[in-house]
Amino acid sequence: MVLSLLVSSPCSPIAAGGLRKPDVDLELVLAVDVSSSMSLAEQRVQRDGYISAFRHPDLERAIGSGARGAIAVSYLEWAGPKYQRVVLPWTTISSAGDAKRFADALSAKPIVAEAGTSISGGLLAAAGLLAHSQAAGERRVIDISGDGPNNAGLPVRPIREMLTGLGITINGLPVSLPHEGSSSYQSFAPRYLSSYYENCVIGGPGAFVIGIDDLAMFEAVIRRKLLLEIAGLPARPRLVSYTQPGSPAFDCSMPGTVAR
Repeated sequence: MVLSLLVSSPCSPIAAGGLRKPDVDLELVLAVDVSSSMSLAEQRVQRDGYISAFRHPDLERAIGSGARGAIAVSYLEWAGPKYQRVVLPWTTISSAGDAKRFADALSAKPIVAEAGTSISGGLLAAAGLLAHSQAAGERRVIDISGDGPNNAGLPVRPIREMLTGLGITINGLPVSLPHEGSSSYQSFAPRYLSSYYENCVIGGPGAFVIGIDDLAMFEAVIRRKLLLEIAGLPARPRLVSYTQPGSPAFDCSMPGTVAR
């Protein structure tokens, strides 16, 4: 049912009722992890990073450099399989004023924390938003953050394959912040979460991962990631599917493990 919903979604420039959708360079879903493994302070810094990015003049310049000079953005928060919340619906941004209003609206929303980390649920909710977008974008991108591997709901890899097969690019923002006494992703080997995202989560044309392992990095990393997505530039010149010879294969169904 999910697949049929997405395949039959209105991707053409003609919306329901025969009205033409506005053309944009990018349809972007910001799918942000709000699982309770992140503290309130970390949640605040994460939210402020997005707010600051949309207020930064570099973002306006990046949008203006596109052929259409406009993007459509929606902000989605997710946690466990049953929690996906659209914080800000689709908004067309084509000026500094538009971007500032988006940032102001986001800053006024409450911060919540929910249990579980269902990346698959977050991706499906983001795909649903793209299926019902009121804009016609040259590119469709899901920007998904997360502070751990998929540990609830459907397996993530088949969802990734389904969405990339529909022409959607999935970029990753893995958040690896140290917490003393935590039994979550912090017990994994260094760079595990970034590797997990590369192998199990991201995909599609130009897909990339930019990780965060320092709370002070949030604002700069989020701004850089948004600028790369808006400009349609890869973060680094290599194929996402590339694996070094002899590297162990990830078992995406088992968080924290690799298949030998």
